[in-house]
Amino acid sequence: MVGIIMGSTSDMPIMQAAIDILKQFEIETEIDIVSAHRTPDKLFDYGKNAHTRGIKVIIAGAGGAAHLPGMIASLSPLPVIGVPVKSRNSIDGWDSVLSILQMPGGVPVATVALDGAQNAGILAAQILGASDIAIRDKIVDYKDSLKTKVIEGAKTIKK
Repeated sequence: MVGIIMGSTSDMPIMQAAIDILKQFEIETEIDIVSAHRTPDKLFDYGKNAHTRGIKVIIAGAGGAAHLPGMIASLSPLPVIGVPVKSRNSIDGWDSVLSILQMPGGVPVATVALDGAQNAGILAAQILGASDIAIRDKIVDYKDSLKTKVIEGAKTIKK
């Protein structure tokens, strides 16, 4: 199972892409709002206990100061994938990117592109697929479909 958390409901339109791709791979998700600044007790509980509920990977999306992914990574033994979200109070998204990307040694957060929730979902699936052949096979099929889409697109523009 993949835990998908975000700082507020305003992040949901971006984070939906992670949910959708994981659903395509038939990977169960748990979705929640966990604000690093407004619900710190919930953040601590989530980070310390996610692995006890069967979660294997956490995707954490946040905008602005974007402390959620790093704080979760500091508390959890699970891999954390950070999604920087360009929010209305953001400085062109760079504040979110750098807040998630620039983690101190010992507290890694895999970071995808600004608003890159789809890639976060794919990366979570690949992490799970390293030890689950059924998921790995779905990823292989997905990547083959990307190749096919490009080949078909090239044929279309040549006509």
